[in-house]
Amino acid sequence: MPSPIKVLITGAAGQIAYSLMYGISNGDVFGKDQPIDLVLLDITPMMGVLEGVVMELQDLAVPLLREVIATDKEEVAFKDLDVAILVGSMPRREGMERKDLLKANVNIFKSQGAALDKYAKKTVKVVVVGNPANTNCLTAIKSAPSIPKENFTCLTRLDHNRAKAQIALRLKVSSDEVKNVIIWGNHSSTQYADVSHAVVKQGGKDVPVSDAVKDDAWLKGGFISTVQQRGAAVIAARKLSSALSAAKAICDHTRDFWNGTPEAKWVSMGVISDGNKYGVPNDLLYSFPVTIKDKTWKIVEGLKIDDFSCGKMDVTTKELQEEKDTAFQFLQIA
Repeated sequence: MPSPIKVLITGAAGQIAYSLMYGISNGDVFGKDQPIDLVLLDITPMMGVLEGVVMELQDLAVPLLREVIATDKEEVAFKDLDVAILVGSMPRREGMERKDLLKANVNIFKSQGAALDKYAKKTVKVVVVGNPANTNCLTAIKSAPSIPKENFTCLTRLDHNRAKAQIALRLKVSSDEVKNVIIWGNHSSTQYADVSHAVVKQGGKDVPVSDAVKDDAWLKGGFISTVQQRGAAVIAARKLSSALSAAKAICDHTRDFWNGTPEAKWVSMGVISDGNKYGVPNDLLYSFPVTIKDKTWKIVEGLKIDDFSCGKMDVTTKELQEEKDTAFQFLQIA
């Protein structure tokens, strides 16, 4: 067997991390022959809870999980990492303005970016989950100048999976039959779920989703708003945020980042916008369709963007620019 890789999960006492750990530990993400050393980071008051989590991980008795380290110290958590999954963030509380949320999270992700820069391997692959995920990821990039920007990504795979699922439900097919949906922009209510390039397998061949659904009003209206508001709908029904589906999406994202995407299939991922061909300004952390090979993502190029899509993409771009400007005021970055 190869040597263990070192994987960090932050916010490790929370419900998303709890739902995530089995998938990370049992070989679903990094491969059935890849041992793992798992590092769990949370704040000091949660260390008692983490003791119980460590016990449960031990009790899984999965052969690939070699060592579990629970800590509240960044210098321990970030040392020699191969993968960092940054789940922990300050949640938005009642009465909190978005700028207050950004200010709190700038401090967290500035610190964690600096810790990655100082302690982790320069090849570390970073997945930012904690919201606002795009801007938190950009903050971490700015705080880790010695690590390539391309090593940092944020999670929009949950939105991608939600979009696939809505199409599959509408057409009464398996979600595996739907491919190449796109989430453009921010992981927020401005994101644009785009199926204008998506296909669904019907009768043994790939059919454009628009031809299969035959309802442009829904595809440009209710479908988009359902995906945009799905997280809020889950909270309204469950009284808790998405955890199971978020954990599955993190596993999907990380597995593809590590092992690559299948031929002729792309996924949605928040990545640095530098050099993109879709008119998105440089230096934003923006969700694009990407393919991945040899642990390196590449934005899918050459897709035709119609006026409707341009309008939707501009809205989410504007929000991301405003978030960045607010966050950078706190970061004091020119």
